[in-house]
Amino acid sequence: MVIGQEGFRAPEGDSEILAARALLRCLDLTGHLVTADAIHCQTETAQVILDQGGDYLLRLKSNRPALHDMVKQAFDDTAFRADLDQAHTTDADHGRLEERTAWVCHDVSWLSGPKSSPQEPVLLPGLACLGMIEATTTRDGKTTTTRHYHVSSRPLSAQAYLTAARRHWSIENGLHWVLDVTFDEDQARNRKDNGPENLSILRKLALNVLKRAKPGMSVRRKRKRSGWSNAFARDIIGQMR
Repeated sequence: MVIGQEGFRAPEGDSEILAARALLRCLDLTGHLVTADAIHCQTETAQVILDQGGDYLLRLKSNRPALHDMVKQAFDDTAFRADLDQAHTTDADHGRLEERTAWVCHDVSWLSGPKSSPQEPVLLPGLACLGMIEATTTRDGKTTTTRHYHVSSRPLSAQAYLTAARRHWSIENGLHWVLDVTFDEDQARNRKDNGPENLSILRKLALNVLKRAKPGMSVRRKRKRSGWSNAFARDIIGQMR
């Protein structure tokens, strides 16, 4: 479910990072784990999440070179991983087999070194654990392996870490993919003033309603039936109380 949206205008100097911080400051995050892509693996963003009462689980990539290199080098060492908490899952569907293994390191005291830049210290505030997920996918006889690194302010178990990361990845299928395929969001041509942001809000409101309402059918089918039948549309909207 989409619970908030903050727009930004790149030509005016805004950015996704600043928009995310503005949105986070509007939310009570007490007891919640906030997951985000590597672009948001920033000291100030992490602090905002903590200030709002939440914890963070952030993807770690080369935009944080010093921290990324240290974490990658550590997890590349088989001996280092041997004593860590570990979890494993296997999924198979439509001719695809995917195995995921997660490791979590709760000792972050060994992390030290130079700043990646004067403005960006190596460590994030409240850092409690480091994690790596190794995903091996086999399809049509071809196997690929990728590794993903994360940092978190919550001392997660390997299973909790793997579950949280998978839920984050599911957003692509449960939100962005649906908005694109079912609502044709990527084909939208409105560019003027507040039009893009307003229509984006309306699409997400409609998606929230359609996903929560009965009967249990796809969002695409419920959207089409709502367009064909005023009675069906009223029933769908009437469930949102």
